[in-house]
Formats: sequence, structure tokens, C-alpha cells
Amino acid sequence: MELVLLAVGRLRSSYREACDDYLRRLGRYAKVREAEAREASRAPTAEAQREEEAGRLLALAPPRAVLVALARDGSAWTSEELAGRVEGWRLNARPVALVIGGSRGLALGLLATAAERWSLGPLTLPHELARVVVAEQLYRAFTIIRGEPYHKGRC
Repeated sequence: MELVLLAVGRLRSSYREACDDYLRRLGRYAKVREAEAREASRAPTAEAQREEEAGRLLALAPPRAVLVALARDGSAWTSEELAGRVEGWRLNARPVALVIGGSRGLALGLLATAAERWSLGPLTLPHELARVVVAEQLYRAFTIIRGEPYHKGRC
């Protein structure tokens, strides 16, 4: 299975260290990589910024990838539900690109083309932290699928 975290911007060192740890762990279960698009800071409006970033993100997506957009208005999944989705994506045998927008979110056109929208909940998170959370939750999902002890579930 190929997973690609598509994200706007680079991670600062504290986030980078945490994300790298989970990406390393994820590498035991799937081919995983990150692709970072430059932030469109000079765009005249927020919507223009989102559109420019969307073009950059989509250019980095693998061909035929299933797009999963991280969006506040998406579906909130439990870790177990995410594990079920990951298993379905694995059986689908297509690359999966998880798309994380920048500080202004994702363009409406990109959201419309996504196969799924995943919400990390109603809280507003910095996009850097959201990337770490996504990597951790993907790792957790694989440990659930494999029956490994990382996920404690409801104790």
C-alpha cells in the first residue's frame, strides 16, 4: 500500500521530529512518504491562496490516487473506523493521498474532488500539528488491523 501525506508548508523542527517518528513506524506496514507544497503567501485573497496551493498539492499526488481531504466539515472517525477505512484502501490497491491544507484550509474545488473528507474533530489545529496527528492515527490504524498492543481502545 502506498500512502502519501500531501501538505502545505514545511514542518518546524519540533513537529518534524514527531512526524518523522510516526512515518518511520508506518514504514513497517506501508510505503509512506510526504510531499510538501509551498505556501501561496502572495496570493491576493484567501480563496486565491487556497486555489494556488490546491494546484501545487494535486501536482504532487500519485496518478490514480484516492484523495482524502482533511477538512473541518468532514467525517470524524474513531481510530477503529479509520482502521477499517485503511483496510479498504489497502484492498483497493490504489495509492492514497491524504491532503492537509495550509493555514487557510483547502480550496473548494479540491474538496469536491476528494473521495472522502476526514475531520480530526471540531477543534482548530495548526496545520503542522494536524500532520503529526494524521501520521500517528495512520500508525494506530495499522496496529489495530494487525492486532498489535499500541492501541489500548476503551480501557
